[in-house]
Amino acid sequence: MAKNKAVVVGAMGVIGRKLIQHLEQLEDWDIVGLSRRGPDFDTRAQFISVDLLDRADAEAKLSGISDATHIFYAAYQARAVWAEHNAPNLAMLVNSVEPIAAASKGLRHVHLVQGNKIYGSHLGPFKTPALEDDPPHMLPNFYYDQQQWLSRERQGKDWTYSVLRPHSVCGFALGNPMNLSTVIAVYATISKELGLPLRFPGKPGAYNAVYQCVDSEILAKAMTWCGTAEGAADEVFNITNGDFFRWRNYWPKFAEYFDMPLGDVQTISLVEFMADKGPLWDEIKAKYGLADISYADIAAWPFADYVFGTDWDVMTDTLKIRMAGFHEYQRSDEMFFRLFDQFRALKAIP
Repeated sequence: MAKNKAVVVGAMGVIGRKLIQHLEQLEDWDIVGLSRRGPDFDTRAQFISVDLLDRADAEAKLSGISDATHIFYAAYQARAVWAEHNAPNLAMLVNSVEPIAAASKGLRHVHLVQGNKIYGSHLGPFKTPALEDDPPHMLPNFYYDQQQWLSRERQGKDWTYSVLRPHSVCGFALGNPMNLSTVIAVYATISKELGLPLRFPGKPGAYNAVYQCVDSEILAKAMTWCGTAEGAADEVFNITNGDFFRWRNYWPKFAEYFDMPLGDVQTISLVEFMADKGPLWDEIKAKYGLADISYADIAAWPFADYVFGTDWDVMTDTLKIRMAGFHEYQRSDEMFFRLFDQFRALKAIP
């Protein structure tokens, strides 16, 4: 059987990590992971340490990949100012695709992961449910720049491209800046250790607004489908678990899972109030025999403040990808509980 060879860019994030684990279960895939650090999990993938912001390093490290059939791009560099995201994130895409495409004459597909921020979901209320052909918010937006570049680069080439737009990807990866499931688990663990009820720390409006997530496992399957399905060629798709929820309906379930009383909404800045909890986390690790994961690597409080401060509906329409042939779905509450179980099995939480 002829093998596919996937190059996963951003291999140590919650998206890239799960994609590698998914592809490893398929017999017809060889895998190369690109990241600045090596894997912290067992894998048969080849890893290449590369700085994608350094064109010379990218050329030196990636020009030797001559048999790639697919590139899955899930890398991201955060910046403090929104407009400053564009240059580094576009450069990393260009510096990964161009050297690999030049060396791999059999390249068939390039896949790009974006997000709902292209619709302005981070700015305030936006048109919902968002459709793939809705215009972006007032530019700049690095997702837009990346997609425009990829569409232009694809012209005259033998390979096709696709784009997925997930929202709040949930899974497990150390040091990932946008991983909601681990944030909730760590917040609940610390609250319980302090003898507190499980209070929703965000805005009352966010507690009641409609929200959505996507399981990293479903996203990995959707990415693989995009790379191989004819109906995905040169297309853009929204992707979620397929359901919508309100935190007010999930928070009591979370309190029950962690065996805690449910508290009222109490709006706080987690960045501020969790800043001094590193020593407490070390005590929790020692007390319960947890894995030696640093406090900085296990939870990202700025992202939690952003999510729990979103007091407007976040909804995208996912009919397009279903009509094209991808039909995986997941109840979001069941996803959270399964992930919490996994975190316990990994001894990331008690």
